[in-house]
Amino acid sequence: MKIRVLGCSGAIAAGCKTTAFLLDDDLLVDAGTGVGDLTLDELACIDHILVSHSHLDHIVSIPLLADSVIGRRHRPVTVHALPATIEAMRRHVLNDVIWPDFSRLPSVEAPVLRFAPLAVGQRLRLGDKTVEVLPAEHTVPAVGYAVCGGTPTPDTPWWVYTGDTGPNPALWPRVAARRIGMLVIETAFSDHERELAALSQHHCPSSLRRELDRAPPNLPVYLTHAKPGEMSCIAEQVRALETGQRIAHLEAGQVFEV
Repeated sequence: MKIRVLGCSGAIAAGCKTTAFLLDDDLLVDAGTGVGDLTLDELACIDHILVSHSHLDHIVSIPLLADSVIGRRHRPVTVHALPATIEAMRRHVLNDVIWPDFSRLPSVEAPVLRFAPLAVGQRLRLGDKTVEVLPAEHTVPAVGYAVCGGTPTPDTPWWVYTGDTGPNPALWPRVAARRIGMLVIETAFSDHERELAALSQHHCPSSLRRELDRAPPNLPVYLTHAKPGEMSCIAEQVRALETGQRIAHLEAGQVFEV
């Protein structure tokens, strides 16, 4: 399974694009500003979008994507999310005020977007991939995702994405139960902003360290969602951590195989 990092920043600035991952060519995980780097043909290949939560930096490209591909697809793009996330998108974005309701366009019978509610613990089969919905702890209802290619076996590697989350003890038993090929975990703030990180239910390096103490050893860990102004400080503080993990920061444009 190929993972393309379209965006991995917690906000925008030159070179910084908010969260979006393209798995193979048909599954989008979150839909931040990085989706704008895809061509029209690439956008039209996306069949499913997994949304972690309703915050704008993770959903901003869904309405724009729908507008771009409306004449290029013969079946809807399915947006999978918690019921509360779907309700927030319908009420506050796709409400015919901020943006047209593309779940009813070009017609109610054949819309370009279709919403599919999900729940923590649920397993989905999306094309040739298996998805498990993971718990997350954030200021709005939120989830993470574990994804693997094909039908999982004990040796199948999983790509695990925590979504936006603060301390999340319920995650780690689910992580330990599988072989992890790549763990993507957020660290939005430096320790200088640890109070803000706790208030907004994001990680900083010290809380990341406590989370990774619960994780299996020797995981390949990739950090995402750093605020642009905090990036160098976060990187310095993470380098000082003593964990049993291999830790690196993601960069937009990277491609991985899991």
